[in-house]
Amino acid sequence: MARRDRGLLLLAIALAAVGLVWVGQGTGTIRGSGFMTGDIRWAAVGMVLIVVAVVLGGIVLVRRRGPS
Repeated sequence: MARRDRGLLLLAIALAAVGLVWVGQGTGTIRGSGFMTGDIRWAAVGMVLIVVAVVLGGIVLVRRRGPS
């Protein structure tokens, strides 16, 4: 796996993890005393991060398969 692909994959994993936490906080699933807890806007931002992570992961997978 090329270095750039590895970096994109790590970025995708990090974005997905942050996105999941933000969705959890925004929906109130992850409780806390912060400003994000229970604010649905953060759940929406988290979903956007998850979508970006999936797109980046898809790019890496397409590159690994090569031309068909």
